[in-house]
Amino acid sequence: MPVIVYNVPYRTGVSLGWQILRQLAELPGIAGVKHAVGGIDQDTVMLLADPPEGFAVLAGDDLFAAPLLALGAAGGILASAHVATGSFAKLIAAWRAGAAAEGRELGNRLAPLAAALFAEPNPAVIKGVLHAEGKIPSARVRLPLLPASPGSVATARDQVRMADKPS
Repeated sequence: MPVIVYNVPYRTGVSLGWQILRQLAELPGIAGVKHAVGGIDQDTVMLLADPPEGFAVLAGDDLFAAPLLALGAAGGILASAHVATGSFAKLIAAWRAGAAAEGRELGNRLAPLAAALFAEPNPAVIKGVLHAEGKIPSARVRLPLLPASPGSVATARDQVRMADKPS
C-alpha cells in the first residue's frame, strides 16, 4: 500500500526538511508527501525545484495550494475542497495543463474561501457550511472543538458562492 508522508509541523512539532523528504522518497512504498508547512519556505522551494521522480508533493495548506501548484506540486489534500470540489479540481487541472493565467485566477478566487473556512479551528467552519447546505446531517464537532459561529459559517458560504462563480 503506498504511503503519503504528512509534513505538518504545526500539528506534529517536527518539520521534515527537503533533504529528509528526498531520503524518504527513496524508500519503497513512499508515494509522496502532504506538504503543509504554513507557507512557502526554503525547504518547499528546494523540494519543488527538483522533486524526486515518482514522489508526489501535495499541497496541504489550503491557502497556499495555488502557489504550491505553481511551483510544481502534483495536487493537494485540501479540506476546503469538501465545499468547493469542482473549483479545486479545476485549479489543479489548470496548473497541471500549464494554464498559468487560469490557475492564478482560480487561486485568487479560492484563497479567500480557504481563509474563511479556517477562520476557526478546522473542521468547525467546514462542517458548519456542509451542514447549512444540507450535505451532512450535523455540524457537531468533538471536544475540545466547538461548533463554528454563525458569522463564520455565513462568511464562508458567501465565499463558496464567489469561488463557484464562472470566470
